Amino acid sequence: MKKITILIFILTFQLSITNCNLLNNEKSSSTLNREKMQIDLNKNILEKKDVIKENTKADSIDQEKKIKLDDKNAIPFFFNYGKVNLEDKVRITTRFGNIDIQLFKKTPYHRANFIYLTKNKYFNKTTFHRVVPGFIIQGGNSDRYETAEKRREIGKYLLPPDTKKGYRHHRGVVSMPSSEIENPHKLASPYEFFIVQQNPGAYHLDGNYTVFGKVIKGMDVVDKINNQKTDNRETPLTNVFMEVSIIN
Repeated sequence: MKKITILIFILTFQLSITNCNLLNNEKSSSTLNREKMQIDLNKNILEKKDVIKENTKADSIDQEKKIKLDDKNAIPFFFNYGKVNLEDKVRITTRFGNIDIQLFKKTPYHRANFIYLTKNKYFNKTTFHRVVPGFIIQGGNSDRYETAEKRREIGKYLLPPDTKKGYRHHRGVVSMPSSEIENPHKLASPYEFFIVQQNPGAYHLDGNYTVFGKVIKGMDVVDKINNQKTDNRETPLTNVFMEVSIIN
């Protein structure tokens, strides 16, 4: 009788241990499942955030491309554009070599305008279309249909002068010419720029044109372009094409 009682006790004890093990395994499996679900959930959240971020970025780029600039919306646009697009160095590539330019942050609208045009590849295949020996080289235009089409797509607008930031027309500075349209306030043509080649500078231009950058490398290239032969309209006899890109 005692043997039977002991046997029953042993069997009962073993069953209890087995049940405990099964319960623990179920709990462990349940915990692992919950952890896996949480990991999957976090992964999905991160993926959705990335998608939202990419879509937002794409929407911003699309919005920039869709807007057509004019005299009413250009300044508000560049005010906001400049806050997001902080680049301030560009490279002009020509057959004579590269010209690296530092754009001034103290002339925010002109910097933002130049960065915007660069990112939209406006300057590519334009030329240094005006060369005045011992004075300046002027670029940003061409007689190509593509240049006129780019201007049409971007918009027709002028930039107000920003001449009271303390910058002078030293040799190597980048400035913006007035529009060909007669205007008493010397509003600037946003698609063109000139680089002062004159030494030590062209100070008679101070106060009339906005200095918004300077050459930090490649003045020898500026000198080479300034030495090109021109016709009676100050246009080089052989086109000097350019490509402009961001370098920071």
